[in-house]
Amino acid sequence: MISRDEALEYHRRGRPGKLEVTPSKPCLTQRDLALAYSPGVAEPCREIYQTPDDVYLYTGKSNLVAVVTNGSAVLGLGPLGPLASKPVMEGKGVLFKRFADIDVFDLELNAPTADGVIQACRLLEPTFGGINLEDIAAPDCFYIEEQLKETLAIPVFHDDQHGTAIISGAALLNACELVGKELDEIKLVINGAGAAGIACAKFYLTLGVNPKNLLLCDSKGVLYEGRQDLAPDHPRYNPYKAQFIRPSQAHTLEEALVGADVFCGLSIPNVVTPEMVRSMGNNPIIFAMANPDPEITYPDALAARPDVIMATGRSDYPNQVNNVLGFPFIFRGALDVRAHTINEAMKIAAAQALAALAKEGVPETVCRAYGMEKIEFGREYLIPKPFDPRVLLQVTIAVAKAAAESGAARAPIQDFEVYREQLERRLGRSKEVMRQVINKAKRRSQLAIQSLETEKPASLGPIRIAFPEGDDERIIRAASRIVEEGIGEPVLFGNFHEIQVKAKQLRVNLQQIELLDPQTHPLREDLARQFFAMRARRGVTLAEARRHMLRRHYYAPMLLLRGEMDAVVCGETYHYPDSIRPALQILPLDKGIRHASGLYMLLFKNQIIFCADTTVNITPDAETLAEIALSAADTARRFDIEPRIALLSFSNFGSVKHALVDLVQEAVEMVHRRRPDLVIDGEMQADTATNEAILHSTYPFSRLKEGANVLIFPDLTSGNIAYKLLVELGGAEAIGPILMGLSKPYHVLQRDASVDAIVNIAAIAAVQAQEIELQARSA
Repeated sequence: MISRDEALEYHRRGRPGKLEVTPSKPCLTQRDLALAYSPGVAEPCREIYQTPDDVYLYTGKSNLVAVVTNGSAVLGLGPLGPLASKPVMEGKGVLFKRFADIDVFDLELNAPTADGVIQACRLLEPTFGGINLEDIAAPDCFYIEEQLKETLAIPVFHDDQHGTAIISGAALLNACELVGKELDEIKLVINGAGAAGIACAKFYLTLGVNPKNLLLCDSKGVLYEGRQDLAPDHPRYNPYKAQFIRPSQAHTLEEALVGADVFCGLSIPNVVTPEMVRSMGNNPIIFAMANPDPEITYPDALAARPDVIMATGRSDYPNQVNNVLGFPFIFRGALDVRAHTINEAMKIAAAQALAALAKEGVPETVCRAYGMEKIEFGREYLIPKPFDPRVLLQVTIAVAKAAAESGAARAPIQDFEVYREQLERRLGRSKEVMRQVINKAKRRSQLAIQSLETEKPASLGPIRIAFPEGDDERIIRAASRIVEEGIGEPVLFGNFHEIQVKAKQLRVNLQQIELLDPQTHPLREDLARQFFAMRARRGVTLAEARRHMLRRHYYAPMLLLRGEMDAVVCGETYHYPDSIRPALQILPLDKGIRHASGLYMLLFKNQIIFCADTTVNITPDAETLAEIALSAADTARRFDIEPRIALLSFSNFGSVKHALVDLVQEAVEMVHRRRPDLVIDGEMQADTATNEAILHSTYPFSRLKEGANVLIFPDLTSGNIAYKLLVELGGAEAIGPILMGLSKPYHVLQRDASVDAIVNIAAIAAVQAQEIELQARSA
């Protein structure tokens, strides 16, 4: 549990609050200032005046949401007022930015009346791309949203109503499917007739619940025909409640729950007893969403009915109904198509996308985030976890499509593949870079190959990627992803039965995944004799060669050497030296290369840096340093990045006289002689290499006119330490390790690499294999 002191310290430490404004354009020079403000700003002003929609091109309106409240219903704390609501609104802004990269201004209005909130929002419409209403008491919240949706040309969304409805609606779809009940047949009881309760009732009807089977309860019991305080002439008559008045013999919550299939609680703690749960129908579905304490606790409900399916608003119980699964992605899709509203079709699309995503395999990174080995669809996993990055892609795309199909989009998406890639960029630079690599792997370069041949080329199959640790769960999951992405054809090494059992447990379909067991493979004796011929003068006997071929880490590179495989990815369960040794014994090096080396690609917000050698050569000589630089340059170009190479040292261009400095200088000269086309310089210190101001002012003679993007370290110690510090303290995302210098794609993973990391390396290997094939055909 979070303590009071811990919560207060979180909000006050450092810069008070949780949000800040950060410029999205440079403002470092007088010219930048002139462009950002006067006189440069006049030009977009003129363009927008002539063409108002150009405001989306020249300003942040297309990515800016107002989070608006008057503080009349702050969380479960009541009418605290606008000032005390500001921490909540800032928090909402953090969630918008963290999960969907949407900028937010939080607006706490001193407007106690509904008309005051409406007037303020109307006046602010030109500033924002959308408005998220928050923590406004019922029934004012209904009236405010209705009026704004009628009069504003931007989407307005009251998350307290619709967010809860959409997320719980997704859970309802999956819960009913699990227990084999149809929506139009279930008996459903909702307790709580405020904003969220009424919105949930409306949304469930939209999803297909029969209106006759839905009972809504408030603090006085069921909204039944004949209840005096519900009559139109009553002083506290509420028209929003009136639409849910039903003829019913049940007048209390206890009576309503008898035989009910579903209970949805949006009220207060502890209003449902174990006896009430026992009175419900078979396989009861209970959504107890009062926060922080539910209508009945998860343990009490489970003790009363072992067959219960339960969701709450809490993160410490299964099936958390968390609005962050909805509003960031709904607004993301609405903003990206310039929707004028968020309509029912868009809400239904969001709920259905969430429900469908819960049935897909859960990425290992998500399982790790929640301290679980495995998460799969079932009674304790009805809806995705909030930190599942796939929610951005699935829900946003579904909302954008529904907006276009329903006529709400003013700028419909034309190419959803391109749009998906744009969304992936918002997840981080690694997603953006690897999407480009994966797309290369998928294309298979058929046109390029045809242009190199006069005759019609033979049909090319997919790139075959061998995984020696094919019985590892992460490898099996990665193989499934590789097939889904179209990267290549994974070949899993190991005992067939063991792999099949694990795949079944993981719900991985092996239909398009090849299995290979060296124990029974027909080429084993041939490969043993070939290995013996290669290593006989290195102390290997034929008997030892046969034993080596029983080891998957030797069998895979031998098949790669023979052309039976196109690439090998290994190391998931072995130490790095044990995984790389077979490749160095079996596979020839690239032409002109004497030493293999390792590289990491580090991705920052605005730049990409390649670091080498970070994994192989402990104390390289000048020739090896030159080879590392050449291999790193070729690797950078594989990612469509023109290399600017710096060989690092503790000296700047001879400022220190030392043998280690001489070694680096010698390596630079070797690269100049062998590849005069490359932009490379050194020796230089790390800040000199990466700081253009230092280069221009102090070393204008340097060949690096811009900061280096390929850093070559003088030894393994400095390279390994530097890249790990940049990841841990500098916030870089790392892709790698990428093994360089071998003539065929062979890559060694970090031990316990994530599924994402395995897929990334497999994609890099597939692209490398394609390039090797193209070169061979053009030779």
